[in-house]
Amino acid sequence: MKEKMSLWEQIQQNLIEGDRYMYIVKGLGLTLEITVFAAIIGLVIGILLALIKVMAPDNKKMKPLDWFASLYLTVVRGTPMVVQLFIMYYIVITAPQVSKVFVAIIAFGINSGAYVAEIVRAGIMSVDRGQMEAGRSLGLSKKTTMVKIILPQAFKNILPALGNEFITLIKETSVAGFIGIQDLSKAGDVIRSQTQSPYIPLLMVAAIYLVIVIGLTTLLGRLERRLRKSDMR
Repeated sequence: MKEKMSLWEQIQQNLIEGDRYMYIVKGLGLTLEITVFAAIIGLVIGILLALIKVMAPDNKKMKPLDWFASLYLTVVRGTPMVVQLFIMYYIVITAPQVSKVFVAIIAFGINSGAYVAEIVRAGIMSVDRGQMEAGRSLGLSKKTTMVKIILPQAFKNILPALGNEFITLIKETSVAGFIGIQDLSKAGDVIRSQTQSPYIPLLMVAAIYLVIVIGLTTLLGRLERRLRKSDMR
């Protein structure tokens, strides 16, 4: 009968032998790469969609864009992330020379953009309508007033919510392994398949995600406190 391994022996087997810890290191790097670039894409898409949704009711020429934005938000928010990832990989971007990481970044960016759009739209709507009227009374166009007066105030209100979306995005990238990307979650699965020991790899992956989320949550808490202090001045 095979003797039960001690905790230290399991750690050695799963992380140290064969430099298996490098799976975790490389997987973490890919997870962060996908998250950061997807967040940038999502922010750009989200801002554009939010501006369309806010400005379209007063501009008939923007009606087609408003319909497109509504369809985009409905489809993206109404379908699972993993299904969107499969569609992007197997249907939309099928060229073999295109990196799987690139496909994942696009898929996660498009998904995040729908949620960022609603966050930004809510932030814009939270700004007093008098701000727009004040800008127009100074001779500024509606577009200039929106960019220079409304958006800066809106972003101040929604920074914590955007931070939470970033945290959610980090955890959502754990499905990237479904298209063969060796991200952090997949790295744990690879180690488990080699050692036939699920505990250490899975607990290590969970611990890393937890540390990242706790760190970002702490930073968001500090940011919120600073924003409150600046509002009181």
